[in-house]
Amino acid sequence: MDLQEVLARYDRDMREGARPDGPGTRIERVGAVVRQVADGAGWNGVLWSGLDETSADRAIAAQVDFFAARGREFEWKLYGHDLPSDLGDRLVAAGFEPEPEETLMVGEVARLSLDAGLPDGVRVVSATDRAGVELVVDVHEKAFGTDGSQLRHRLLAGLAEQSAGVVTMVALAGDEPVSAARIELVPGAPFAGLWGGGTVEGWRGRGVYRALVAHRARIAAAHGCRYLQVDASPMSRPILERLGFHALTTTTPYLSPR
Repeated sequence: MDLQEVLARYDRDMREGARPDGPGTRIERVGAVVRQVADGAGWNGVLWSGLDETSADRAIAAQVDFFAARGREFEWKLYGHDLPSDLGDRLVAAGFEPEPEETLMVGEVARLSLDAGLPDGVRVVSATDRAGVELVVDVHEKAFGTDGSQLRHRLLAGLAEQSAGVVTMVALAGDEPVSAARIELVPGAPFAGLWGGGTVEGWRGRGVYRALVAHRARIAAAHGCRYLQVDASPMSRPILERLGFHALTTTTPYLSPR
């Protein structure tokens, strides 16, 4: 796999050529910036930019003004290879706050190790109704220690729209939700995204996360996707590498001034 070629394709197809990620969202291309604008509790942010030293500060100010006028906080999703090279410093100077850095990892579905199985007594079920969504949110809040209200809104909106592009699942040990994840399939795109993978503390290190990655990879293969993409934390990166994923670049969310 030519990693530079795959990264260029990811930028072109999934960032510059982004599609809305759920109901009530739209993609807008304004100059050298591609952003998503959402209604309600959806995700707002900058997905791609083609800036240089002379245009970056004006573009940052324009996005701050745009979202502030609509009363929306937003995220500037910065990748390690984005230009100008000091774009992160410029965002901080404009009042943005960086979240922890993650690694953009990609695996070619046909070359991934998909034989990872679940521990005894654990099964995977799809979250296809409100009860299933609540199980996923419960895992999210316990695994990441963050509020799951936005995730709940997004998943329920997807169910209401009967979106076939998102498959959400939860791993149950008996009736206890111990891990959850989703895969996002974009029609016609070569990449499928792995999101939200998290395991509650007492079940980490038992292979549940690995098994859910393999489970989603099989879904991607069935849909004809060539690549899987994931923003990996330092905890998940070694697991993904063992499954056959490769690091392409870093990604850091910068949260807008409040």
